[in-house]
Amino acid sequence: MSTLTFLPATEHPDLLAAPVAAAIAALDPATAASIEVAAVDPALADTAAFCEAYGQSLDISANCIVVQGTRGGATSTAACLALATTRLDVNGVVRRLLDARKATFAPMDEAVAQTGMEYGGITPLGIPSDWRLLLDARVAALPRAVVGAGIRGAKLFLPGEVLASLPGAEVIEDLAKPIG
Repeated sequence: MSTLTFLPATEHPDLLAAPVAAAIAALDPATAASIEVAAVDPALADTAAFCEAYGQSLDISANCIVVQGTRGGATSTAACLALATTRLDVNGVVRRLLDARKATFAPMDEAVAQTGMEYGGITPLGIPSDWRLLLDARVAALPRAVVGAGIRGAKLFLPGEVLASLPGAEVIEDLAKPIG
């Protein structure tokens, strides 16, 4: 099992995508100080591989999924954060929240281009300001969550309440359903 070295995210912008570093720098200093970053092997960035290689629990790992909702000719985009032990309810809760006729996962190239982050590292910190940020209540309640750092070579560790306090964040009960 590989080990993680936790470092203050504010002091290691080299381990963050530029929009993530800017979002952390814009936070209240006390809040920003509660965010840690750890370098990881980019080949192990996917949640299951990361958890196995670094001895982390799926119960604290949150995935950021970019969803697009369409109604007529209008498209709205949301970053949705759900635990790895759950499945995002895209066609139910998310679609209704976006007031969309149809909701789908955003194409990878669009999500990467619009966020300025790497696929597999997209995180709610630093998403475009016109996107909605939908957090499953289970993530917001975590004392310590693991999310992407905007690059595949690092992970952020932070309290769920910090995620819930991000600009525009909406905490939603049952945004995702438990798997199994």
